[in-house]
Amino acid sequence: MQYTVSRFYYTFISCQVLSEVRTIANARQPQQQQKDLINDRIRAHEVRLITDDGDQGVIPKDEAQKMADDAELDLVLVQATAKPPVAKIMDYGKFKFDSQKKQREQRKNQKTVSVKEIRLSPTIDDNDFNTKEKAATKFLEKGNKVKVSIRFRGRAITHKEIGREVMNRFAEDLQGIAKVEARAKMEGRSMSMVLAPKETK
Repeated sequence: MQYTVSRFYYTFISCQVLSEVRTIANARQPQQQQKDLINDRIRAHEVRLITDDGDQGVIPKDEAQKMADDAELDLVLVQATAKPPVAKIMDYGKFKFDSQKKQREQRKNQKTVSVKEIRLSPTIDDNDFNTKEKAATKFLEKGNKVKVSIRFRGRAITHKEIGREVMNRFAEDLQGIAKVEARAKMEGRSMSMVLAPKETK
């Protein structure tokens, strides 16, 4: 009896695992088919054909496939959701290689911009102010944005205009290399603004 129950439990678990595997496989299958809709994988009966000579109009898919075969090229679906779908005759291998190369170049040229924070105070002295400016200058020259913030403590919150004057002075001193991306505004008991590097011509 114990053997029968164990065997039944094992069979039940196996069916559950197999069902989950099939579910995952079915979920992936449409994505793969949509990614590689070329030649025999194209199920449409007719397509709008695009060639190097321009739009050839709507023709039967089999005719478009024959044209691609005669040219020793591939028939590739480029707009699957269009009615009728749009197909193009091309060298799919070369097209895929060029696309991947372009994506790699785009990722390589992407520049990561981080935001550095500089904290000031309404009563900051000149030496500390100049030190903060030098630090902000280094951040900006490296292509980073700078968030400048002032926290008002105690009764200083009643004199927000003093903090705004400090902010304006900071932005004016750096206007040669930075632009104000977000003007000074209050967030609770803090005032902040964002400076971004000026684009070099």
